[in-house]
Amino acid sequence: MCRWLAYSGEPLRPSTLILDTQHSLVKQSLNSPLGAETVNGDGFGIGWYPTGTADDSKPALFHSIEPAWHDENLRELTQAIESPLFFAHVRAAGGPPIQQTNCHPFRYENWLFMHNGFLGDFVKMKRDLVFAVDPSLYPHIHGTTDSEVIFHLALSLGLRDDPIAGITAAVQLIEKVGRDHGIAFPMQGTMAVSDGTTIWAFRYSTQRRSRTLFHSEDIDTLRELYPDVERLNLFGRNARVVVSEPLNDMPGAFIEVPESTVAIIGEGEFDHRPFLAEAE
Repeated sequence: MCRWLAYSGEPLRPSTLILDTQHSLVKQSLNSPLGAETVNGDGFGIGWYPTGTADDSKPALFHSIEPAWHDENLRELTQAIESPLFFAHVRAAGGPPIQQTNCHPFRYENWLFMHNGFLGDFVKMKRDLVFAVDPSLYPHIHGTTDSEVIFHLALSLGLRDDPIAGITAAVQLIEKVGRDHGIAFPMQGTMAVSDGTTIWAFRYSTQRRSRTLFHSEDIDTLRELYPDVERLNLFGRNARVVVSEPLNDMPGAFIEVPESTVAIIGEGEFDHRPFLAEAE
């Protein structure tokens, strides 16, 4: 239903990935071969942690209901700023209205969150799930999407202390509520969350047929594979990107994240861990 990317590494102009790659996020908004919807033109958003800010600083946001390919401000902004960690998202509305408050990524304090997918029969679950959000967090839900509810559930259930545990508890609650309402497959999608230092990228669905998710190979390996590709010199040694689908056709450049997995990226750390895989 959407496409997204998350970058971590040396400070980079977001336009390098959002606009200037072979299959950039803007190009994917027009034509997404691996997506559930080919066109993702119902708004977009970027969230970034400015270079040189403290670890607990609030990230900046820019949202628009314009199609990403149509908005000149996106080009101006992404070419002007640099960031060591940023999120970008293009939306295909699957029900909730097209409005800025429904554009990803979502922010709370120093946290960013975005999602590609849906909650099955969300209208049946919505009341129970929203009532499970901590009362202190409820006023921060500004839109009408299931994605924003997932984020605030995870915040309510410990995300700020342990992001994997918080997302796990949120998904388990969603699946329990879904079962109580007779919904066979309550959870679908990929999610990314960051505190400004680390990115946690999740691929999971109740049906075990999740939306696609990939991460880039490390830069040193890519330079060995493609010594004549000058574009690789734009990236530092710690650069990694997690994407809904690959940004180019270079064999080996992008690796698929397995089903029921969380990829952890940040400050030289890179790891895969099973995520709710015990029911496989």
